[in-house]
Amino acid sequence: MEEQKRTYYVSIASGEILEQAAEPEGQFKIRATDEEVKHLKEFMVDNYKADWKSFWEAHVPFKQYHTNKTNPEYDDTMKEMYAMIYELGDEETRQHISSMGYVGSDNLD
Repeated sequence: MEEQKRTYYVSIASGEILEQAAEPEGQFKIRATDEEVKHLKEFMVDNYKADWKSFWEAHVPFKQYHTNKTNPEYDDTMKEMYAMIYELGDEETRQHISSMGYVGSDNLD
């Protein structure tokens, strides 16, 4: 039996996935199974960890962004999160993410 998809609202800024919209803006609407939500939460935790690593390295004087070893990890987790949200999102979510340049119909294959 296939698991039912439910509507969720994802906030990248707060790292939350909610069943009710908490804010009028800044959230992505998706339809996902419990397993897909769990997977998306794992991406968000990985992104949070990568963000902290890059935060500490950013405080090294004269270290440029492209030489920071943790920045690619952060960038990759952002792309993975947005790709999954794009896949699960409604049309408005997909259009918004496409406009951001992270992913779109051309970059998902």
